Amino acid sequence: MNTRKPLVAAGLFCAVSFPPFPHAALAQEAGWPRTVTHEAGELTLVAPPARIVSTSPSLTGILLAIDAPVVASAATTPGKMTDDRGFFSQWASVAGERGVEVLYGNLDFDIEAVIGWQPDLLIVSASGADSARQHLAELQAQDIPAFVVNYSNQSWQDMAVKLAAISGLEEQAAAAIARFDAHVAEVAASLGTAGGSASIVGYNIGASYSIGRPESPHARLLASLGFDIRGLPQDMVGEVTRRSDFDFISRENLSAAITGETVFLLRGTDADVEAFLADPVLANLPAVRNGRVFPLGPSSHRIDYYSGWEMVDMVYRNLR
Repeated sequence: MNTRKPLVAAGLFCAVSFPPFPHAALAQEAGWPRTVTHEAGELTLVAPPARIVSTSPSLTGILLAIDAPVVASAATTPGKMTDDRGFFSQWASVAGERGVEVLYGNLDFDIEAVIGWQPDLLIVSASGADSARQHLAELQAQDIPAFVVNYSNQSWQDMAVKLAAISGLEEQAAAAIARFDAHVAEVAASLGTAGGSASIVGYNIGASYSIGRPESPHARLLASLGFDIRGLPQDMVGEVTRRSDFDFISRENLSAAITGETVFLLRGTDADVEAFLADPVLANLPAVRNGRVFPLGPSSHRIDYYSGWEMVDMVYRNLR
């Protein structure tokens, strides 16, 4: 068990002063201390965290969606899916409005930066390129209360509930989920019978090709809009080279793997749609012949509150 203790930065950053934690008596009235189970065991906090730091940009958007007091977040390498700081584009403006600073850039873990921010809760991803789990012992040695979340096997809503449990933001998480669900329901109603069968395709992403699995977060979101998501045909399972939320296959097998009447392109833009439609390997697909190929937008690489909202709006704009 990792119980939060006051942080001592070994003389580093000694000139920095931060607000104190909420009064213990108030915390007890609100049900604190509390212990929550996470991917690395149990974590006990004596009071609601007031300074949350995220080492995972993939989780920062969910924290912002539930109004968590995020003061700093790790950033990825700036590119097409980020702002110039390396914050994902779907929540970068919200982070800017709330004064969220860069913890460290290029996903280059920096424990001195973490110590310097004096977090009373540190959010860590269990897997993925932004995972800092391998540094957990190092963090715990500094008495930094780290909460580990696995984003590879659950929806953003499930993660929001877990993050709310350790931060005391259950009402805010419930409100965010309710807003999102209401928006999805509104769009689904406006689309009416525009659904049918569909395939989610990762087309030439880093020279890779993949088909979304029906149980993936992307598929569940599109299913809630009225689509019947078709995964890889059963007789092609042996062709899979890598499996996650998507089944990765060769380009030569891509045409046979796409069985939906509509194709949605993961991380797709209008330029990606044009390339897909012009690909001679895919020319005989019904979705190509009927012009039923649509982008899901650059932020659709992983679904959080903000990217999911953008993805729903993208589908609406293309199909209304």
